[in-house]
Amino acid sequence: MMAMPKQQFTNIDGYIAAFPDDIRDILQKLRQTIHAAAPDAEEAISYQMPTFKLHGNLIHFAAFKSHIGLYPTPSATEAFAQELAPYAVSKGTIRFPLDQPIPYDLVTRIVEYRVQETVNKRKGKKKST
Repeated sequence: MMAMPKQQFTNIDGYIAAFPDDIRDILQKLRQTIHAAAPDAEEAISYQMPTFKLHGNLIHFAAFKSHIGLYPTPSATEAFAQELAPYAVSKGTIRFPLDQPIPYDLVTRIVEYRVQETVNKRKGKKKST
């Protein structure tokens, strides 16, 4: 399998380019999925991971040896706990195994949830679930 690239990244293009083609394809599709669900979010690198920011960190993702990590915050992993049951999930972390299809539709809904959560928080309203 592959090891994490040992370099400092300054943008998501550089991060994605550091991986083999099959992983690159998954990362690019994940990036496009997040963009579609959060069109106003800005791309960044945070904690050496691709990050989307919208009034602060919205969501991070990263590739590892045997999984793709998605980091949407604990509130999102709790909100989607039932649908995330087939995956390894811990507080704020979801691991999608590389030997299974990535559930992009679920990723879209998680990102939309996070967008709504940040918008509500910014407005000073109580979170809606």
